[in-house]
Amino acid sequence: MNSQDVLKKASTLASYNVLLQVMFRVLTFLLNAFTLRFVSKELIGVVNVRLTLLYSTLVFLSREAFRRACLSGDTGGKHNWRQLVTLLWMTLPLGVIWGVLLACVWLWFLEVPDPQAVPFYGPSVVLFALAGVQELLAEPLWVLAQAHMMVRLKVVAESLAMLAKCSLTVVMVVSAREWGLYIFSTAHLVYTGVLVLCYAGYFLRFLGSEEATKRDFPLGSVGDLLPHKANGEPLVDGSVARLTWSFFKQSFLKQILTEGERYVMTFLNVLSFGEQGVYDVVNNLGSMVARFVFLPIEESFYIFFAKVLQRGRPVQSQRKEDVAMAAEVLECLLKLVLVIGLVIAVFGHAYSALALDIYGGSLLSSGAGPGLLRCYSCYVLLLAVNGVSECFVFAAMSQEEVDKYNVVMLALSASFLLLSYMLTWWAGGVGFILANCLNMALRISHSVLYIHRYFLSSPWKPLRGLLPSPPLCVALAVSAVVTVVSEGVFCCASGWLLRLVHVGVGALCLAFVLLAVLLAERRLVAFVRTQLLPQYGKKHT
Repeated sequence: MNSQDVLKKASTLASYNVLLQVMFRVLTFLLNAFTLRFVSKELIGVVNVRLTLLYSTLVFLSREAFRRACLSGDTGGKHNWRQLVTLLWMTLPLGVIWGVLLACVWLWFLEVPDPQAVPFYGPSVVLFALAGVQELLAEPLWVLAQAHMMVRLKVVAESLAMLAKCSLTVVMVVSAREWGLYIFSTAHLVYTGVLVLCYAGYFLRFLGSEEATKRDFPLGSVGDLLPHKANGEPLVDGSVARLTWSFFKQSFLKQILTEGERYVMTFLNVLSFGEQGVYDVVNNLGSMVARFVFLPIEESFYIFFAKVLQRGRPVQSQRKEDVAMAAEVLECLLKLVLVIGLVIAVFGHAYSALALDIYGGSLLSSGAGPGLLRCYSCYVLLLAVNGVSECFVFAAMSQEEVDKYNVVMLALSASFLLLSYMLTWWAGGVGFILANCLNMALRISHSVLYIHRYFLSSPWKPLRGLLPSPPLCVALAVSAVVTVVSEGVFCCASGWLLRLVHVGVGALCLAFVLLAVLLAERRLVAFVRTQLLPQYGKKHT
């Protein structure tokens, strides 16, 4: 598969992933808005912070290193897929070990919520750990699907799983509210179960079919999906196993950086369960765009960079066409996420209070809620740039460079935890966001320096994607001033009519900014139309 085909597949995967994440976020958004009317904020805090942290820690530490290593480079031809599948099955026993250890910590070493306000805490811890282990059953199939660009499988599987989870949650919240945490733990167990069944069902039908033969799929039978040793071959690929170990050591640090505020809230008790619930709702609302736009782009184009570039080799020793395409894509991606992040930062300041009032009423719009969301709007800009820059860096780094970066991540993790603890005591929930901003700025600095050195001796300068055009800067500045004035005049205590006027002002300003993008960022617009929106591009060719 040449680099142009890889780019096309990665772009299609990113487009499907964005649509999938949009659906997920909308469903979760509506589900949270619904459950806020029926359950306490203390219960929301335990589910969305403590139990979700247990699940995310288990699955991340069990599978992230294996995903990174097995999707690096041209795995379709360079590595033996039977060996990779055997290696990927190691995620299951690793997940069982992590599940037992984490469940013990969550049950015996952390503060137990009041059983009157948050019933059935102990069994729910076990069920969330079981859900994480259950999801790992599909891990070899997930990696196979990602590596061979089976873009529709992920969309269908995760869509069905999310629909099942949301439907069950709504039914149980309405009809059996007294079940407390059982509602959310059972729904999550159903989610991972449906996910595993979808992947298993697809590959049972796919293997040995004409479609598999046409794709030149490397595995021919269901037996090839199980761990086994072929004649004359090692059980696993040694080079991939060593790379997995390097990523595994890094995964601890990355998980702390990703979920640092939840670890601080869980282990240091700087916020009550109710305050954790409000913070988490605001955090989820603020991160919607980051999750359904930035994360799918990062995941999909990591595969593109890893396939097009040769890990650990300088630019001069790689194909000129591949490096040129990687540089062009990186520049356009940086410009894309920068523009989206700037728009969110500008409009988020003037519309945070209104959004929270519509979403959760006075529970969220009064107190610290609007300030939290305004700060998070600025944090999204840093989150966007870091995601794209790090996805390139991790795809280009050699194993030795990954090991060295582990030391950097260790220092960042320690400083982040210290900053989170100090700033939270000083500024409450806003302190978490400030600590995240400082940490993200340091990670961006490291990635920018690496990219600069990587392309230093070449004619390509992808970091120009971090420089917005002057007309766009003017449009954003004007919109910031106009929307802030509009908020002061029309929002948010003067009735719905004036609120609609405030929304109309924002819509006009957003149209003004989009017009500036269309006129001043033509290269970016062409990239989005031809790569991220391939079907749209075909219709207008």
